[in-house]
Amino acid sequence: MKLLSLLHRWTGGLVGLLLAIIGLSGTALLWEDSWILLDGANDAPVSSAAELGDAIEVAFETAPGLSRITFAGDEIGLHQAIYADGSGAYIAQDGTVVDRWAGPWGRPELWLFDLHHHLLAGETGETITGVLGILLLAFAITGTILWWRTRKTFRFRLWPARYTTSAIVRQHRDLGVVASPFLILIAVTGTLMVFPAISSVLLSPIAEPDAKPTLPEGLALADSDTDWRRVMANAQSAYPSAAARRLMIPREAGQPIAIRFRQDFEWTPNGRSYVWIAPETGAVIATDDPAKGDRASAVVEKFYPLHAAKVGGLAWRIALTFAGFALIVLGLLASWSFWTAKIGSRPATVLRAKEATR
Repeated sequence: MKLLSLLHRWTGGLVGLLLAIIGLSGTALLWEDSWILLDGANDAPVSSAAELGDAIEVAFETAPGLSRITFAGDEIGLHQAIYADGSGAYIAQDGTVVDRWAGPWGRPELWLFDLHHHLLAGETGETITGVLGILLLAFAITGTILWWRTRKTFRFRLWPARYTTSAIVRQHRDLGVVASPFLILIAVTGTLMVFPAISSVLLSPIAEPDAKPTLPEGLALADSDTDWRRVMANAQSAYPSAAARRLMIPREAGQPIAIRFRQDFEWTPNGRSYVWIAPETGAVIATDDPAKGDRASAVVEKFYPLHAAKVGGLAWRIALTFAGFALIVLGLLASWSFWTAKIGSRPATVLRAKEATR
């Protein structure tokens, strides 16, 4: 038990600040629909193929190199266009461009997303966040084990009663045990999204061979001359009752247009129902319907909505907000108390060492 406590304390002291950053950025992103205060952000989404086709044309006219456009939805009533150079635009549903930015730093929700998922360090940062997820899972489990010995002194506090090491430790273990169920879920879903190979191994007993459609090559280039109204109308025919969520322009000429739809049974906000369209004719050339997928795919589809409170309504969002707050407090105070205790103990340690040599 002493070794477990030592590992918990030292590891927490070393990575607590990073966990606090993850908790702070994630909590802010939970409420991004409340603080994007642009004109049209609260408009109800439209879904007609003609109106979506017109929005795509506006996105092409706004800047060259359109990469994708995420259509207005229940969370935000603006279309978001992203371009190959990293710039982007918010487009109101009446076709008005309400905001433009030159790169990820131009919008807070974009750099917060990058901070939360990649620590602003690309693929290396994403790997680090995955490792932090594994450590968070270990902290929640070992912290609960260590708390059990002191359960009779439990007293729930959001903040320590005093800024002393003992008070911080007591608050840390009691807040941690209350938040641990939510932190475990956040850690597991986040880690499995970063390391899908782990998910594949865990879910292999219920997985089935994944037969992705074969897509043709040598198609015409998708550009502003494409009949986008026809493209959207034909794509909608593949999923008549689903909502169009995202259109992705092929990176290279000859590839089909990919459009994501969200069916009623899907939890993921942007859906995982795919349609591929030939740019020149607007014809549907392939689909990938998650309703026909295996149980493993259905489980994987739940990771992000649970992790980001995209399901469960206000109650689940508040629950994850509490978990995010707990992670911030636990991470910051763990690092602060650990390092101040170490630094504060150095003079006494040095003095004792000098006295011993006299």
